[in-house]
Amino acid sequence: MGDAAAIAHVVGDYIRNHYLQDYDGEFTETTPMISGGIVDSFSMVALKMFVERKYRIAIPNEIASAEAFDTVQSIAALVHAALEDNEQA
Repeated sequence: MGDAAAIAHVVGDYIRNHYLQDYDGEFTETTPMISGGIVDSFSMVALKMFVERKYRIAIPNEIASAEAFDTVQSIAALVHAALEDNEQA
């Protein structure tokens, strides 16, 4: 469950199911979501809570920035790093 590609797939599916109902553009792992207006700050908090519950991790608020949550790829990298930190602890 800690593979970055698998995490990206899960996160991408979540975003497609929850935030892309009215989105007509192409959506990829590098599509800007926050800076592109797909996800707002309230949705970012919900997305953070989803990945924390799904992967049983805690993402400190100081690193849960709009930049860190702007793309599926950046979210997957953040989650993957948190999982690796948990394994080393």
